[in-house]
Amino acid sequence: MTTRETLDVDAVLFDLDGTLADTAGDLAGALNRVRADHGKTPLPVETLRSHASSGARGLLGAGMDLEPGDAGYEAARAAFLMHYAARLAETTRLFDGVATMLADLDARGFAWGIVTNKAERYTGPVVVALGLAHRAGTIVSGDTTPHPKPHPAPLLHAASALRLPPSRCIYVGDDRRDIDAGNAAGMPTLVASWGYLGNGDPPAEWPARGWLAAPADLLRWLD
Repeated sequence: MTTRETLDVDAVLFDLDGTLADTAGDLAGALNRVRADHGKTPLPVETLRSHASSGARGLLGAGMDLEPGDAGYEAARAAFLMHYAARLAETTRLFDGVATMLADLDARGFAWGIVTNKAERYTGPVVVALGLAHRAGTIVSGDTTPHPKPHPAPLLHAASALRLPPSRCIYVGDDRRDIDAGNAAGMPTLVASWGYLGNGDPPAEWPARGWLAAPADLLRWLD
């Protein structure tokens, strides 16, 4: 891990699931309703938590042993999305410390926004439920641009919406694809170590500028 430095930026962009918001409970609930449709017993949220940032693909792989291209995958994916849309924000909440961090960014005059791979039809209601819809400077969903993360297009779109060059924005995320997307966009990248972190390479090996143990740590990079 790198030594903390001060980054000269004007804005912070955040991933949503696993970075700003703990959405694992509602995502796991949708997966468990798919399991129930197939006569299977529910799985604990903690068993599924690390897959939450990968959305339907990751959760169906973990909970139904289905991958894209498998027989039954598309039907299961459609059912998952139907169940999720019906209950988007029953347990979803901001992670501890996030509300204070965002208030501090506002107080210090930093712009901030959200860049997620979640489709807009789900992002919108979740962000409204979290009370962030009218506070974020920009909200970029997985279908806002032709390419989702790890492609840099969503992050470049967000920087443009904030009228900033990418180098003046930090991207904070909890998945390797967040770090790859931020690096490809020319942004300093920070790992949200309180998040889901996936099941691939250890986060300590990701090519990030730094790692945050808690949301409050972000402000120390901006002093």
